Amino acid sequence: MLAGDADRERAADVLKAAYAEGRLRKPEYDDRVGRVMAARTLAELHQLTGDVPHGPGPGPVGPPVAHPATAPGPSWVPGHGLVPPGYGPGYGPPPRPVNAASTGALICGLLVPFTCGASGVPAVILGHKARAEIRRSGERGDGSAVTGLAMGWLGFVLLLLVLVL
Repeated sequence: MLAGDADRERAADVLKAAYAEGRLRKPEYDDRVGRVMAARTLAELHQLTGDVPHGPGPGPVGPPVAHPATAPGPSWVPGHGLVPPGYGPGYGPPPRPVNAASTGALICGLLVPFTCGASGVPAVILGHKARAEIRRSGERGDGSAVTGLAMGWLGFVLLLLVLVL
C-alpha cells in the first residue's frame, strides 16, 4: 500500500521521539529520517520504525534493514584510526564548552607565587564570576574555577602578609 505525506510525518515523529529518548544515535536518526521521507510504501515505513516504541501497527514486514551506524565490528575513521562501533566523530552530543572565566581564574591562581599574591584578587573575582555563570549555563570548568578561587584566596592572604610585613 502506498504511503501518504501524513504517514511519512507520523513515522518521522516516531523517529524523533526515539532519538530524544536516546534509542537512536544522530547519524542513524538522520539516515532513517531521510529514508522515511523517500519511502513510497507503508511497508518501508514499518521497516524503518518497527524496532522503536510507538511505531506503526502490524503490517507487512520485510527483511531487516542494515544501518551503517549499528554495524558490528570496528571501523576506520579518518583522523582517528580504527575505532569500536559507536565511537568517533559524529557520535553523541557535542561536548559542552568550557567557561572562559574559569580558565582565567585558574591562570591567575597559578600565577600567584610569581606575582607575590597580586594575581590572587583577579583569581577570586573571576572564580566567583565563573561559578555563577556555570550554574546558570551548565558549561564545564567548575573545577578550574574552584582551584582558581582557592589559589586566589591563598594569594590574597600572601599579599596581605607581604603588605603587613
